[in-house]
Amino acid sequence: MRLIHTSDWHLGRHLKGKDRTPEIEFALQELLRQAKELEVDAVLIAGDIFETPNPPSDAERVAYQFFEGLRNAKIPAIAIAGNHDSASRFDGIANLLSLAGVQILGKPRRVNQGGLITQKTLNGKLRVAAMPFASERRLLTVENLWTMDELQQIQHYRDRVDYLLKNLAGGFQDDSVNILMAHLTIDGARLANSEARHHTKETYALAGQSLPAEAQYIALGHIHKSQEIPIAAPTYYSGSLIQVDFGEAEEDKGFYLIDVELGSPAKKPEFISIPCQKPLNIVECELSNYEEKLEPQRNHPGYLKVIINLQTPQMGLADKIRKICGDKVLQIEPRFPEVESKQEKSVNREEFDPVEEFKRYFQEELNTTPPLAVVAKFEELYKEIKENQDATA
Repeated sequence: MRLIHTSDWHLGRHLKGKDRTPEIEFALQELLRQAKELEVDAVLIAGDIFETPNPPSDAERVAYQFFEGLRNAKIPAIAIAGNHDSASRFDGIANLLSLAGVQILGKPRRVNQGGLITQKTLNGKLRVAAMPFASERRLLTVENLWTMDELQQIQHYRDRVDYLLKNLAGGFQDDSVNILMAHLTIDGARLANSEARHHTKETYALAGQSLPAEAQYIALGHIHKSQEIPIAAPTYYSGSLIQVDFGEAEEDKGFYLIDVELGSPAKKPEFISIPCQKPLNIVECELSNYEEKLEPQRNHPGYLKVIINLQTPQMGLADKIRKICGDKVLQIEPRFPEVESKQEKSVNREEFDPVEEFKRYFQEELNTTPPLAVVAKFEELYKEIKENQDATA
């Protein structure tokens, strides 16, 4: 059986006011072409199809046209919700998408509730233990939040995820290819730092031993760097479909092609690249050589972040930089040695984590730890405000 593993499309994504949906549409057209050319039996989509729970209509159009293309090619798809998607929305349209040959799952479920998806293919039966993103609000009760301290809540959450994964793996059968597909963070995974930080740390970082060894392949979504996770079963993150943010600049993007037979672990999957229509690039320069460094970037097909090392602020420098490369320059970051030397006061914009700062405020100013539900709500509000700012930038 031959499968495609993809994830983290983030349709509807904006970067500094630039709509990335046309780029993602280009990548999905290439993915569809490859799926037909490689004669795959099914496509696995491991979450974060959309950037927001209520995506714009154009983002939905692109996703549904891709699914229609698969249906026309008689290639079934199985998809799960990620932390950016609306689980309720996905469950609500599941019956409709089934008409296009797509089986989609929004909320985590046990085997007897529909968490194990069976799909007949031209090369046999496929069973997918589907584990959409599970927020702590879904797995922790109000009583848990009131009666447990933070460490107890974290352990309880992990125990519940472990239980669900074991329950799903218990539905595997010898007469089928058995795959686990999940949207989650595994300890030790290399982050791109463009993921939702709160959903990749502490509560949400699970041990690799949580994943069932009996799976013939484990298709993961959520982390944007494609990579192997070295545990008992063949386990991979496919990564994001395009370079979502400058933390992913110049990275190769694409999907995994999996060949697997009954009763045996999948062969080492092949990573197949998809060209980025508008690749991201970072240019670091000095005040003395920025023109020389930027001149070759005039014809860069994508977007640029310019880091310029300065001794003192320079009036009008941003306009001079943009005069060279125009609207390709989405971000200009000046760096000053006197700021960097004061480590206790410096803030690296790429590493700044508003959620961690929010929690630190509670600890230092209020002498308490904010409940997980409060932290999650803060992150939702922060993300909504940031998206509105990017859209109007």
